[in-house]
Amino acid sequence: MDVLKLADLQEEGNDSYSMKTVFQEAVGDSSVKVGRVIIRAGETVPLTGVSKHTENEYSIILKGSLVTEIGDEKIRITAGDATFIPKGEEHVAINDGEEDCELIFVLVG
Repeated sequence: MDVLKLADLQEEGNDSYSMKTVFQEAVGDSSVKVGRVIIRAGETVPLTGVSKHTENEYSIILKGSLVTEIGDEKIRITAGDATFIPKGEEHVAINDGEEDCELIFVLVG
């Protein structure tokens, strides 16, 4: 068993968010990436344009809430919600709240 401490992992991001990749590995012809993201209060990710992955994205919201824009649809997700975004689907995350939003994500491609 491997035990990793989030505090020891390298952080990436900008003023809008911080991200730490916890695990990343190839599994056969696929890949799996697990990480934690904090989207700061009042911020939008990405800053411009949309996010689109070549992997399916699974997330669990641990703290706070977000509005996710997918096409013309806006969906509020809050702590305790789990989401699935199919590969190739364009999306934007907006933290319109007063607290940071923390989530765990899994990308499977």
